[in-house]
Amino acid sequence: MPDPRFFEALGPVSLSRLAELTGSRLQGGSPDTPIAEAAPLNRAGADGVAFLTDRKRLADLKASQAAACFLPEALADEAPEGCAVLVTRHPQYAWALAAEALHRLIRQPASDTLIDPTAVIEEGAVVAPLAVVGPGARIGRDSWIGPGAVIGPGVQIGRDCRIGPHATVGCALIGDRVSLYAGAAIGEAGFGAAGGPTGVIDIPQLGRVILQDNVTIGANSHVDRGAYDDTVVGENTKIDNLVHIAHNTRVGRNCVMAAYVGISGSVTIGDGCAFGGRAGVADHVTIGDGASIGAAAGVMRNVPAGEVWSGYPAKPIREWLKETVWLAKAAHRKG
Repeated sequence: MPDPRFFEALGPVSLSRLAELTGSRLQGGSPDTPIAEAAPLNRAGADGVAFLTDRKRLADLKASQAAACFLPEALADEAPEGCAVLVTRHPQYAWALAAEALHRLIRQPASDTLIDPTAVIEEGAVVAPLAVVGPGARIGRDSWIGPGAVIGPGVQIGRDCRIGPHATVGCALIGDRVSLYAGAAIGEAGFGAAGGPTGVIDIPQLGRVILQDNVTIGANSHVDRGAYDDTVVGENTKIDNLVHIAHNTRVGRNCVMAAYVGISGSVTIGDGCAFGGRAGVADHVTIGDGASIGAAAGVMRNVPAGEVWSGYPAKPIREWLKETVWLAKAAHRKG
């Protein structure tokens, strides 16, 4: 279930109602079965609804405990016993509609006060003028919240933190001695969209951001909340200005990222990794402990621990240098 500090539960909703809302056909199961959450196949429980579009993930479907699943016609007979099927041409689109019906982001309420009465501000913490602190938020001892910063509902900020002017923090749990520079955006929705009968719609992002102790996030950098699981930045990692970390990514401890680095969704980065400016990483890639990625490199596949890669597409730096030298010589070779 999405963290109730950040998301309001709107359910349960009956299977028949979900079928109606999503234009799906209910196959098996009781129409009155209550559904309380939208979740991935591997996380959905006895009151959850999931979806599947890729036959390669049939093993996940067979192992799922979901009460119901959105499936295309071709896979409708693959659902495990006890899992009702909602047959649709657009399973992910239908799941997104179901998620909207079951969960809602808790928003800042209309109020004449900038600091909500239910927020907890520990001794020594300072909230500068025009900063907003939402309901249920907690600011740790000796932390400083800069002018115009927005701390959303339920956010937990540790001790000795520095939240810069106009930074925004939502759906996040932040450790001690964390610094967010001006304009940083933590916990906004990650990029997710699905096409269906009415066009492209946003897929609700129901996860969180966790920033561990001693993390630094530079000015105007963004860390997206998870699609369902968490986006995590490990202890003592230092991130420069104008960096983007997408949903579900896990960054290890003691990593460094220079400006304009872009990390796609569901990337796993080990401890002690370094990224040069403007490096980019494709989704679902794993980068091993101690690896280094050169400036402007484009990483499309897994990088083993301790290796240095560069170029586009990125490869071990010795290979890239050899190719670069060969091309330079070939370009100047007389015909």
